[in-house]
Amino acid sequence: MSVRPVPSPRPPRPQRRRAGLPPASRAALVLALVLVLGSALPSPGAAAQRWSWPLAPRPAVVAEWVAPAHRWGRGHRGVDLAAEPGAAVRAPAPGTVSFVGFVVDRPVLTIDHGRGLRSSVEPVESDLVAGDRVRRGQVVGVLRGGGHCAPGSCLHWGVRRDGAYVNPLGFVGALGPSVLLPVPGRERAQR
Repeated sequence: MSVRPVPSPRPPRPQRRRAGLPPASRAALVLALVLVLGSALPSPGAAAQRWSWPLAPRPAVVAEWVAPAHRWGRGHRGVDLAAEPGAAVRAPAPGTVSFVGFVVDRPVLTIDHGRGLRSSVEPVESDLVAGDRVRRGQVVGVLRGGGHCAPGSCLHWGVRRDGAYVNPLGFVGALGPSVLLPVPGRERAQR
């Protein structure tokens, strides 16, 4: 009869940790990324130094920018600024006039500011032509009466970045601070 050796007991296996970082470390990493990436973008103060309001003195905003739900959806792709017909309209930043003409029934002026940025103002009559260079603050036309603020008048100012409309107020430092709201249904992290 052969005797089999009795196997020695194995030491307990260490418990495997789940891959990834603990929640507190993940939050710290996300915060660090936001701070690093955020510092690469121009701050509202920096943007305000390169851009100015298209009307002087600083006008009242009578209708805010409203992002559309999708590219062709309803929205207000700019801001409406209080102004009287005949008001001088200024270039908000240096650039090259890319369009002067009518869109539907309104005279529109568009300036290409480079780096994918274009601003448009309407209803604006202008003697400029496509290809003219403009300086920030240079008078580029005059506000014509009518437009979509009837029976009153206003200047509609829109800005596009790489073809997508963005809020023009961010370029003149007029956006308020972001406010983070709680996400419904989520409980506070356990301490």
